[in-house]
Amino acid sequence: MSTPLWPEERVSAGTEREVLEAFLDCQRRQITAKVAGMSEEDARRRVVPSLTTPAGLIKHLTAVERNWFQRQLAQRDPADIAGNSRGDDQSWELGPGDTLGTLIEVYDEVCAESRRIAAGFALDDAVPSKRLGEVKLRWIYAHMIEETAQHAGHADILRELIDGATGL
Repeated sequence: MSTPLWPEERVSAGTEREVLEAFLDCQRRQITAKVAGMSEEDARRRVVPSLTTPAGLIKHLTAVERNWFQRQLAQRDPADIAGNSRGDDQSWELGPGDTLGTLIEVYDEVCAESRRIAAGFALDDAVPSKRLGEVKLRWIYAHMIEETAQHAGHADILRELIDGATGL
């Protein structure tokens, strides 16, 4: 019996868009799987000098998703977006009501909104960007894969340092 294929493997001969979407979703799954099952205390534990914590990674990536898909791609006014949509230092800060469960729930909802927004654009569709001049959906996908994978790696190391868990 052969091992079932992962979603990103099932698109090995897919279109560019299918590959980009599958790999971004893969990294999204990795980050939430890596922190799943942690205690609230451990999810907030700082083991590096920065604000980086397992729970903070989820909160930050939620803000980054909002930034690139809601602010940049959909061109929504930041005042109309619930929660941090800048991905700045404040996006790492945990409030007293932030639980790992609620942070993952909000992250999943924001990722679903990102998918919905992206579905209305072609990879070559460009939108204005204050910093970049313009940005295409293709670039946003590539950037979000890089950003999410980087932080999934951070979560992997933090988890091992905090409770010794490795792998998924």
